[in-house]
Amino acid sequence: MTVSPASSLILKVLAGESGARPPVWFMRQAGRYLPEYRALRATTPDFISFCVDPEKAAEATLQPMRRFGFDAAIVFADILLIPRALGQEVWFEAGEGPRLGRLPPVEAMRDLTSGAGDALKQVGQTLSLVRSQLEPDRALIGFAGAPWTVATYMLDGEARSIGKGERAQARTYAYAEPDKVAALLEVLVEATAHYLKMQADAGAQVLKIFESWAEGLPEDLFESLVLRPHQKLVRRVRELGVTVPLIGFPRGSAALAERYAAEVEVQAVALDTACPLEIGRRVQAIKPIQGALDPLLLRAGGAILDRRVDQLLEAWGQGPWIFNLGHGILPDVPIAHVEQVLKRIGAQ
Repeated sequence: MTVSPASSLILKVLAGESGARPPVWFMRQAGRYLPEYRALRATTPDFISFCVDPEKAAEATLQPMRRFGFDAAIVFADILLIPRALGQEVWFEAGEGPRLGRLPPVEAMRDLTSGAGDALKQVGQTLSLVRSQLEPDRALIGFAGAPWTVATYMLDGEARSIGKGERAQARTYAYAEPDKVAALLEVLVEATAHYLKMQADAGAQVLKIFESWAEGLPEDLFESLVLRPHQKLVRRVRELGVTVPLIGFPRGSAALAERYAAEVEVQAVALDTACPLEIGRRVQAIKPIQGALDPLLLRAGGAILDRRVDQLLEAWGQGPWIFNLGHGILPDVPIAHVEQVLKRIGAQ
């Protein structure tokens, strides 16, 4: 089953059009705030095994679509599947989050880059299953972690001796060992391009690049760790024949989001919670935007949530804009608050 731009609100916006209301989906819309997800997740104790089980991952992807009727589904997966495809051990500790083993030699990882899509073919199988069950007018989104964000996790052990805190030590390592970091980013660009191509081939109509750790980077590092790798990744994805639209998410980039929009050939830029409305308008003058409701407001609900939704509608609603959160939905968000937002923007 295919989706045409004529029937999908998301694809219309990514083509630069505006409609009577913004299309809407939420980051982490498949997750722990849904009782049906918690029941499904309990059937597979290991998180990675759950992510690479196509039938269970497809079911997780579809659950919020059945409950809320979002305008797009995003495949249930994790950004740390790429290190696993490159030979680095990845596991999740209960209550503590992801853990990665020793970083393999760059040359060994380079040999695996073109096979990253095949190594993660279960994600493609998930996408195909979802597409076969999704309504024709609902878009299907694939995604990958951006090179720098994935590198921060992969470098954790290498960088630990010169800094504390996951992002701080990786950034320090980027200063101290720029050639090694650049070599890893090159590997990740190539592997991620093949991974995204596989997702497009499997049915994804939109691809999103999650740069979760662009926050706090000075402009020179933002250029070397975010802008250049994203430019290379987009170019490589297109060289591989992928034609679907791309959304870039340089989370925490503040005013640099405007530079990102101008210099990276994505079709839309996702904005984070802290992005001022005026910067959002300036980015929107360059290309379509996505964002940027605070997930904590979604948790709070009430009149203050309605006011912020109205502010966003007033500021960005006249141009091409996908309504979303500025970061992922939180596990304790009441379902009624999600419904409140959808009714407020006329999506339910």
